[in-house]
Amino acid sequence: MTERVYNFSAGPATLPVSALEQAQSEMLNYKGAGMSVMEMSHRSKAFEAIIGAAEADLRKLLNIPENYKVLFLQGGASLQFAMVPMNLLPKGKSADYILTGSWGQAAIKEAKKLGSAREAATTADTNFNRLPKPEEIKLDSNATYVHFTSNETIFGVEFNEEPSAGDVPLVCDMSSDFISRPIDVSKYGLIYAGAQKNAGPAGATIVIIRDDLLERVPANAESLPAMLNYKNLAKNGSMYNTPPCYAIYICGLVFKWALNDIGGLEKIHAMNKEKAKILYDAIDSSDGYYRGHAEKDCRSLMNVTFRLPSEELESKLVKEATAAGLDGLKGHRSVGGLRASIYNAFPKAGVEKLVEFMNEFQKNNG
Repeated sequence: MTERVYNFSAGPATLPVSALEQAQSEMLNYKGAGMSVMEMSHRSKAFEAIIGAAEADLRKLLNIPENYKVLFLQGGASLQFAMVPMNLLPKGKSADYILTGSWGQAAIKEAKKLGSAREAATTADTNFNRLPKPEEIKLDSNATYVHFTSNETIFGVEFNEEPSAGDVPLVCDMSSDFISRPIDVSKYGLIYAGAQKNAGPAGATIVIIRDDLLERVPANAESLPAMLNYKNLAKNGSMYNTPPCYAIYICGLVFKWALNDIGGLEKIHAMNKEKAKILYDAIDSSDGYYRGHAEKDCRSLMNVTFRLPSEELESKLVKEATAAGLDGLKGHRSVGGLRASIYNAFPKAGVEKLVEFMNEFQKNNG
């Protein structure tokens, strides 16, 4: 393979070519430092400038209010499943979880190991092919927080707007639709996201936390491991220990691409809607040959999940698509079928090529 393929993987996923090219040009000698970002001290002025610029650009992209801290951490969203209750769920209190897929299930499983957590809503009975209706969400007004997953990569369902939680802080796993559209950060108490879908490479995890929630972290520092204490990590500016320096550097390049090359989240959202419409229209116009998993009003712009008439045809399509340079289309084992992940940096041309391939496959195998 000498050409770049169209990478439909759910993550790690496609990065902007311009960001990769800049990283390539700066690999051996970053801006005259005489070394790669991989080699430089995280305490150096050069890296302090890198992480500072990354935070400033992310704040600009999301219009993050001043009373929120931005943390660049490690461990992925899966570590945040435990860190959120460790820091924000005191003994004797309970947290609410809205479950719309596997990642929400994983989050509440970790929370239950550490305290009291209850299902405020779940759509498991329909194999997570939809979001719960507002009247199905039964919240506890005394909950310490309400947790939801904005986009479920495996089942392909996405919230168009956040659920209402009243005065209870809203906590969101935004890993797979982070910086894919404008949001009102002030509606959230805490946002976390693994970088490897939309923001950068695997290795960095971004946490945005409101100052008043930091004050909920147990005052006794010894009650939490230092590396799992939000207050400690915020006090040290994400550098209590050596952070994932190179991953943060790439995230910074992606943020600049989103701001300067694309023009912000409104334009990114418009691009994402256009790409998804091309693919969903092809599925819906196939006379049932291709069948979407998610209900139409809950469909994800990031992860398009669909089935064919048989598993044999699904396997054949994946094999032939891979040979044609359309990589990573096999669906998750819990849903089966196919999944096309078309995150921010995934090009429209790749979606168009997939649709062309799908039409030809149906003609030859229908």
